[in-house]
Amino acid sequence: MSDEQSAPTCYRHRNRQTYLRCVRCDKPICADCRIDAPVGFQCPDCVAAGRRTMRQARSSFGGGASAGAAGTVTKALIGVNVAVFVLAIISAGSLAAATSSGATPLHWLGAQIGYLPGYQAGALIPGGIGRVTDTAAEVNLFGATLTLPFVADGGYYRMITAMFLHFGIFHLLFNMVVLWMFGRVLERDLGPARFLTAYMLSGLAGSVAVYLFSYDTQTAGASGAVYGLFGLMILINRKLKRDNSGIYVLLGLNLALTLYMGFSFAGHVGGLVGGAICGAILTFTPRNRRSLHWVGFALFLVVLAAITFFQTGVLDNQFDIV
Repeated sequence: MSDEQSAPTCYRHRNRQTYLRCVRCDKPICADCRIDAPVGFQCPDCVAAGRRTMRQARSSFGGGASAGAAGTVTKALIGVNVAVFVLAIISAGSLAAATSSGATPLHWLGAQIGYLPGYQAGALIPGGIGRVTDTAAEVNLFGATLTLPFVADGGYYRMITAMFLHFGIFHLLFNMVVLWMFGRVLERDLGPARFLTAYMLSGLAGSVAVYLFSYDTQTAGASGAVYGLFGLMILINRKLKRDNSGIYVLLGLNLALTLYMGFSFAGHVGGLVGGAICGAILTFTPRNRRSLHWVGFALFLVVLAAITFFQTGVLDNQFDIV
């Protein structure tokens, strides 16, 4: 019998004879299957097994070094905001709602409204889409009549849903552009879970500030969370020794625009402060105690909840809400 006939065959390609072997498992491998190793060659199975057991590199803040590189959470947040905007247009039954800064039926049901003194009689909502009292909105939506409470009467969900509603296409575009610019960078630095948590807490902080200082207005938008990204990025950049000069200029211009245009100053500043607090939780926690990030986030959420319930009690005592 010749040497050629007795040569072993590749374990993946049985019709190929070879004298090459994997240095880890000693299985015969052909030239197409071999993978260069520091010493000799390895088979695809051993290389794959090595990758599974390899410890994943972590970022400075505990997230996977490559987990947020694609910006998946950022894209998902933008997608949700756009989807809700389209739904709001559909609820209005007119494309004019896309460029209008007015409220659609979905805004009356989901935007943040703390309490509206003086509406006990049930005033008509402009456009004939329903009625509003001091504590709730009764709205005709997709053929059904829905009555949902304002924040002071238990509608705390509005503090979250308001973060995904926008007044017109320009309001949406501005917030989404900033979210796209900052979100991908922060998601890469923090990892998806920490980034999403900080984003939501920043937006909630903006909603709490509105409830404290502008409870009798209708507010909506991702602006609180977006301003939170400013505060978050400033702290993260300082920790990573990056230049913040451009961020300060952009933040100053946006705050000036907020005052000039009469936007929700309380919501924007509240979100900014919330983002800074989240940034402080992330940057001042020792690197070897990253689990404390979640403890800090939980405590911040408890504080926001306590402030919210305190304000509800104040409004109840002031207006005798029933």
